[in-house]
Amino acid sequence: MIIESSITRQVHQAIEEGEGILRLAPTWVPRSYLVPGRRLKLDARDLYAYGADRGGIDERWIASTTFAMNENRTPDEGLSFVISGGDRFKLKDAVAAEGERIVGKAIWTKYKRWPVYSKFFDNMGPIPHHLHQSEEQANLVGREGKPEGYYFPPQLNATFGNFAHTYFGLEPLTTKEDIRNCLARWNEGDNNILSFSKAYKLVPGTGWMVPTRILHAPGSLLTYEPQWGSDVLSMFQSMVDGRQVKHDLLTQDVPPNRHDDLDFIADMVDWERNTDPNFKSKHYIEPVVASGSEQEGYVDRWVVYGTIAGEQKFSAKELTVQPGQSCLLRDGGASGLIVTQGHGRVGKVEVDCPAVIRFGQMTQDELFITAEAAAGGVLVVNNSQTDPLVVLRYFGPDVHTEMPEVGAHAMNVRLG
Repeated sequence: MIIESSITRQVHQAIEEGEGILRLAPTWVPRSYLVPGRRLKLDARDLYAYGADRGGIDERWIASTTFAMNENRTPDEGLSFVISGGDRFKLKDAVAAEGERIVGKAIWTKYKRWPVYSKFFDNMGPIPHHLHQSEEQANLVGREGKPEGYYFPPQLNATFGNFAHTYFGLEPLTTKEDIRNCLARWNEGDNNILSFSKAYKLVPGTGWMVPTRILHAPGSLLTYEPQWGSDVLSMFQSMVDGRQVKHDLLTQDVPPNRHDDLDFIADMVDWERNTDPNFKSKHYIEPVVASGSEQEGYVDRWVVYGTIAGEQKFSAKELTVQPGQSCLLRDGGASGLIVTQGHGRVGKVEVDCPAVIRFGQMTQDELFITAEAAAGGVLVVNNSQTDPLVVLRYFGPDVHTEMPEVGAHAMNVRLG
């Protein structure tokens, strides 16, 4: 006789209860070096719920099985929890118990986990110019590389913050010596690395693809960020918005024997891609229709798409269902879902977009659609007679047979 573990029983019950759709609790993450933009709908009284020493809460992680690598973090920081009846357990543990049913056979076989996550990233001002290490570089410290994608949801960007521009890459004639010199001036105030970069105005309803080793200083729009399941980075800017950036944030994911090797650190930059004079055309994205139309009562759009070094690492779509309408989703794989407007039903599970959330409060706006449910098709219904239902969902690697590449919006491409 096979005796199921407690977590396996809980996962089975949750899958059956939601017919393959899992309800998730909000996951809040603070950053000590940033100032919250106050657009996450978290009650203002709870912005420093982890303590002022931990910093303000400026991120909400969505369908995450990835730890947030913050200093002095809580044991489960960054991890999403499934809520089913009276049970509460980690999505990470659910995947470990029923990986193939939840994330799909291909992802489970290759990764044995849910290898991606997404977040809402919300800051009042800009953050330091930084990069995320490549797989090879991150492996030196026992971690994984982290490419990421950006989308700026219109529903959550009624205000733009203090600096709605992002610096990307480096000016074409920038040399390694220029950046090395900036790093050498770390403790002299502003090391002026931004004088070697270019800022792009951010526009709600658009986005960017950001491979590893690309320097970028994200601006103050609230950003939806599907990305690889890693939290590695190196900050290259010594001061931002009048605040000092700790030197530890430059070296935290650099091998200890290389912390003082400025040549090694400067070489983490992908020089060819960062100094490309056509940088925007190779990284900027706008929504592309995947299916539906206004006449059909719904439109499903690609909002984060494109391969990275020829690989389909992650992607995201934004579904808008008009008042009183419905649509049947047939995705190629599992997805993490969050509601940005309206209320209705995803499968048999009720969803609703909250106005204000207290820290620790449960919501009805976040789900995980298992691979099993996705394969059978998921009916999305808008129960409002006046308000569109808008949901974002992000996907893992290699789930789509067709996906647009960066630049597809300029060619009026439509892909399912």
